[in-house]
Amino acid sequence: MAPISFYIFISYGIAAVCTCVTIPLIIAFCRKFGFFDQPNQRKLHHAAIPRLGGLAFLPSLAISFLTTLLLYASITGNLNSFHISAVVMVLGACIIYLVGLLDDLLDLPATMKFVIMFVASAFMPSCNLVITNLHGLFGIYELPLWLGYGLTVLTIMTIVNALNLIDGIDGLSSGIAIIALGIFLYCFIDLRNIVFSVAAAGLLGAVSIFFLFNVFGRVGRMKIFMGDSGSLILGYVLAYLSIKYTLVSERDIYSAVNPLLIPISVFMVPVLDLVRVALTRLLSGEPMFKADKRHIHHVLMAAGLNMHQTLCVILALVIGFIMLNIWLEAVMVPLTVIFLLDIALFIILFVVIYLVVHHRESMAEMMAE
Repeated sequence: MAPISFYIFISYGIAAVCTCVTIPLIIAFCRKFGFFDQPNQRKLHHAAIPRLGGLAFLPSLAISFLTTLLLYASITGNLNSFHISAVVMVLGACIIYLVGLLDDLLDLPATMKFVIMFVASAFMPSCNLVITNLHGLFGIYELPLWLGYGLTVLTIMTIVNALNLIDGIDGLSSGIAIIALGIFLYCFIDLRNIVFSVAAAGLLGAVSIFFLFNVFGRVGRMKIFMGDSGSLILGYVLAYLSIKYTLVSERDIYSAVNPLLIPISVFMVPVLDLVRVALTRLLSGEPMFKADKRHIHHVLMAAGLNMHQTLCVILALVIGFIMLNIWLEAVMVPLTVIFLLDIALFIILFVVIYLVVHHRESMAEMMAE
């Protein structure tokens, strides 16, 4: 029987090839029908860029996932790991995918997007994919089922919106997704779960190829943006993998890591940034969904970094939080302490950044005088 690495390679390769073929076609389609992300005072790019790159994600994932699982079933005659939750996830993902596409094409109202995302998020708890244990976070373990339903929907919507709203510079949302997918791929392989290893590998292949077009593609030729169709589907699938990993891990007697540690660590930076921006808007009396330049990438660029430096710093932060938290877990630090320490470090980081921004603004005023 072929090792699991064989199926991982197949899934990754099929998705990568599909995306590599699809994205040039999407770019040609955008040019023909004028679907561009236009520059404005809030955005950081200065030229019209095709914006539908994320359309490649779901088809590439579906083709690689189904092909690899059919190959696995034909070789082994076994696919016991396939559950109804995967089918429901596909239905929710299709809804999220269509919402993102319509938003890219028609610019849907934020409230409409929110309601539809809520409905899609509610699909997962409906098939018993529910967070019912906080594994000691703030001293909480078992949760009532009704509370688990609400927490699951909130978790999904938070991750989806965090990935969507942080997608403001080249490679940022896709870079975070690559890190997250790589971590979950390793974790599912360690848990000997072929289905979700294949799913993570397939999406990783698609996003990795998009990352190359997005970051290294030349304006006017092969450069393309993800769009909401991409960032929303990334957030939804990653939310699903996070919850699934938590549930599978808590049932694995050989797993020594707290099941919540990996999901918390992977999404710490984008989620805390989402919370920070939302609270800032509310405290300023502004609508929570108002677009502005308060996200972490905007602040870092205001502190003097260019776009690629900002990308590297944020991705390094994501990796840094993951490594720090895994080390703290290894030396027996409680999950609650790890969580609060992450928040404290994030706050300190922003205090330092804002001091640098204030200093730069003061120097600019002095030079102007």
